[in-house]
Amino acid sequence: MATRKPGRTRTSEPTGVRALERGLRLLEELGGGEALSLSELARRTELTPSTTYRLLETLRRRRFVDWDETSGLWRIGLRAYQIGQAFCHPNSLSSLALEAMQQLVASVNETVNLAVLDGTEAVYIQQVESSQMLRMFTQLGARVPLHCTGVGKVLLAWRPPEEVRRLLGPEPLPAFTPNTLTRLEAILQELARVQQQGYALDREEREIGVRCLAAPVRDATGRVVAALSLSAPAVRLPDSRLTELVPAVLETAQTLSLRLGWQPETASLPTGQSSPT
Repeated sequence: MATRKPGRTRTSEPTGVRALERGLRLLEELGGGEALSLSELARRTELTPSTTYRLLETLRRRRFVDWDETSGLWRIGLRAYQIGQAFCHPNSLSSLALEAMQQLVASVNETVNLAVLDGTEAVYIQQVESSQMLRMFTQLGARVPLHCTGVGKVLLAWRPPEEVRRLLGPEPLPAFTPNTLTRLEAILQELARVQQQGYALDREEREIGVRCLAAPVRDATGRVVAALSLSAPAVRLPDSRLTELVPAVLETAQTLSLRLGWQPETASLPTGQSSPT
């Protein structure tokens, strides 16, 4: 009579392989961009809630999934996004954005950045510098606060208020300059303006003498996955020039979104471009 191999059953793969397969099934369910509850994930994957929770916790520790403590919902994490983008390196988000960013810099001759959300901060993943003698420079991988930067406001604006509160933490928030908004209610009002007009401004809120204009980059599901920003010394970005630059920044951000598979209902740019507020 045939003997069973140690560590194996007659009808299934090794335990480690089964766990991997189940974890991948959870990632596939979350890969559509929808935030789901533990019970819904268990139902969709036909796993017990306890098994589902153990697998999700393992994935969360490795940042493949995120858990929203306020809503109790699970969503895909930054690490899963990073791994997915590595499928074809030239098509990674930072590489994919480079040509369009270079074109924008060639047009306006100001520094352009690309940032993503990581934890409770924005992280710069790509930059194209202007050729101006006095120009902005940000080291790739640098982290900045969300409440007082253009990229941070964009990454927050399309998220639910309860998630914004969780990401920002207790108030008052740190004041970096006299222009920094430090109260949650004022920040939520600012984010509502960002969502309505389709772009964000940093009027010397992070650093005196520096202004920024930022726009959202969306993926195939319509979710804001990055922020494209243009930054320059304040003397070169008065309100009049900001008004002129808004369409170019929005168009470049839309170009990146289309390359990521976003399909807008209309091809028109967001309204509210007549006067930055």
